[in-house]
Amino acid sequence: MKKVWVKKFKSFQDAEQSDISYYLSMSPSERLETMQFLRETAFKFKNFKHGKNGKRLRRTVKIIK
Repeated sequence: MKKVWVKKFKSFQDAEQSDISYYLSMSPSERLETMQFLRETAFKFKNFKHGKNGKRLRRTVKIIK
């Protein structure tokens, strides 16, 4: 059984600050693993595979003036 934890906050700002501090406390590799897990979960819900195995990040270019 998975453990689930819940935090209660008095405001949205407090909740957002907690999220930011949580993700900043993770190592960069842990953050990438979390992002990849979320991507794969989203692709499963949409029945969509990107590329052959769906494991790569999309490459995007944004020109900012």
